[in-house]
Amino acid sequence: MQTIEIIGYKRANLGKNYSKKLREDGNVPCVVYGGKEQTHFHAPMILFRDLVYTPGANFVKLNIEGEEKNVILQDIQFHPVSEVILHADFLELNDNKKVKMEIPVKIFGDSPGVQQGGKILMRIRKLSVMAYPKNMPEFIEVDISGLDLGKSIKVEDLLNEEFDILNSPVVSVVSVNIPRVKIEIEEEEEEGEEGAEGAEGVTEGGEKKEGGSEGASEGGDKKEENKDS
Repeated sequence: MQTIEIIGYKRANLGKNYSKKLREDGNVPCVVYGGKEQTHFHAPMILFRDLVYTPGANFVKLNIEGEEKNVILQDIQFHPVSEVILHADFLELNDNKKVKMEIPVKIFGDSPGVQQGGKILMRIRKLSVMAYPKNMPEFIEVDISGLDLGKSIKVEDLLNEEFDILNSPVVSVVSVNIPRVKIEIEEEEEEGEEGAEGAEGVTEGGEKKEGGSEGASEGGDKKEENKDS
């Protein structure tokens, strides 16, 4: 997994007004915990670009006034309108302790189902992964080269000895949808078969009805014979 470096500076004041001033100056109020002690600091917002707006997961090397810490981004808050970063939480890493991260899903390969007209549907774009830092993947790679039309790949198909996936094993991660046109054609074919069977039934019923008329006619002839005698 790639490591991104962020340079920070300790905060002397933790008040809201001071945090607001930091944001106005283009900085992000931050805190790092999980080690011997919590450290409150701020860092230039521009340094978060490669960390936040990236397709894969990343480790972070914090350099807070010369003190380096290996961390991961645990939580980040954005302004609901301007999307300015309001605050960031970092968790210090321990090589002998597992950590939990949201890892993006990355597909590769050519699906036979897509070649038959199906469409790839990503049902989950990130998976919750628990692992030691050295085993944490940047992506969860999913091979779709054997994925047929109408089939899906579930979490249980992605199990790995190096890390644990915390999502339910039966949850679908990626699938190939059957095209609507193909469904409509199959429905029309089924309706056509049912219509043909129904038509045969009417014909048979008609023949039986004609037989009943003959029986009535025969009965009428017998009555006339009895009357004459």
